[in-house]
Amino acid sequence: MNIFTKAEHNEMKKIIVFSGAGISAESGLKTFRDNDGLWENFNINEVATPEAWEANPKLVLDFYNMRRKQVIEAQPNSAHLTIAELEKHFEIQIITQNIDDLHERAGSSNILHLHGELLKARSTINNKTYELNNFELNIGDKCPEKSQLRPDVVWFGEAVPNMTRAMELCQDANYLIIIGTSLTVYPAANLIEFVPDNCKKYLVDPNEFLTNDIKNITIIKEKASIGIPTLANILINEIS
Repeated sequence: MNIFTKAEHNEMKKIIVFSGAGISAESGLKTFRDNDGLWENFNINEVATPEAWEANPKLVLDFYNMRRKQVIEAQPNSAHLTIAELEKHFEIQIITQNIDDLHERAGSSNILHLHGELLKARSTINNKTYELNNFELNIGDKCPEKSQLRPDVVWFGEAVPNMTRAMELCQDANYLIIIGTSLTVYPAANLIEFVPDNCKKYLVDPNEFLTNDIKNITIIKEKASIGIPTLANILINEIS
């Protein structure tokens, strides 16, 4: 139960959480950028592009069926859970590059998926999305309009339909927390340009990044499961 009244909630400061593959990696979900362009031993160009879908849709579906099963078996980690708990103190908006549902299962309320949702399917004729009842999507699985369903995933080379909405959400942020992303995947990496000048920015990641040209940013050089609980305590104490 939220212990805040409606009036108090309206006065909450707003945090944008921009999450990438690093936060999900701690729950056991592998990232292709750690393996020289290979993702679960698959070449990205053969399973995650429109051209791959045209050339071999069964291979693409098999690949995402495997990924979907891994997501279902994975569990939210302490970073996901801490972000959900922060809703007791802040207005939280998550903008994620991840296609898993770990933020949802951790209990977070407001989540915008930039690159789609693995547990959904999309019609190849009109882009309507549908919830999947299990982890498999196969050739012959069709939408009500009798068109083949594909994974609801934004592939390399495709537009990111939720980018405009993400930019709008950033415009009144008091804090921006960046977790587990290299800030090199565009256009998503541009989001940092859309928060207000006085927005406090935090980057939580164990890796080295060039942030010299980013104003008002604090680096917490830890993996998400350690850095996010640490940062949460700092932010809660700041508003106490």
